[in-house]
Amino acid sequence: MEHYVNTFLTGQSVMLQQMASTDLEAFVANESEITTLLLANDDIPFPQTKEDHTAFFHSISGKKEEFFFGIYEKDSHQLIGSCGVFSVNWQNSTCSVGIAIGKAWHGKGYGTDAMKTLIDFIFQYIAVQKIKLQVFSFNQAAIRSYEKCGFTKEGTLRQEIFRFGTFHDILLFGLLRSEWEKN
Repeated sequence: MEHYVNTFLTGQSVMLQQMASTDLEAFVANESEITTLLLANDDIPFPQTKEDHTAFFHSISGKKEEFFFGIYEKDSHQLIGSCGVFSVNWQNSTCSVGIAIGKAWHGKGYGTDAMKTLIDFIFQYIAVQKIKLQVFSFNQAAIRSYEKCGFTKEGTLRQEIFRFGTFHDILLFGLLRSEWEKN
């Protein structure tokens, strides 16, 4: 039992934890990066104010059906991003996930490690059969990461997002509990 407590929400290089109010500045900095604005959601990439981020930061702690974590580099305990579980559908046994990593930590395996840790949390502690996510077709690094985590492309929303002066597809990925159990 003690081994499980010590490794709970800990990956190879990251830890997932609920963020504290002292993390607000680092959270705002990560969420305000242009890379995050372009890759993490389908809104117009217009920077939000600190007040917008603060309101979101405080609203997430009270939601019972969503699980939002800070991603911390294991050795330094520095906040490097965030990830979460949302849209839990108890009727159909599904949920969706999302992740954002600060640009300074891109390409170093932190996102893949954080997603694997989040997947383990979901399938060990939430009674869902399938995890879903969406990714922009031009975000090849994220697509490779999700495939490393075991996700399979299930569909395409054609010309769904407008970025860089043209329309791009959004790809739909899924991971079944049975697929995760095989690995």
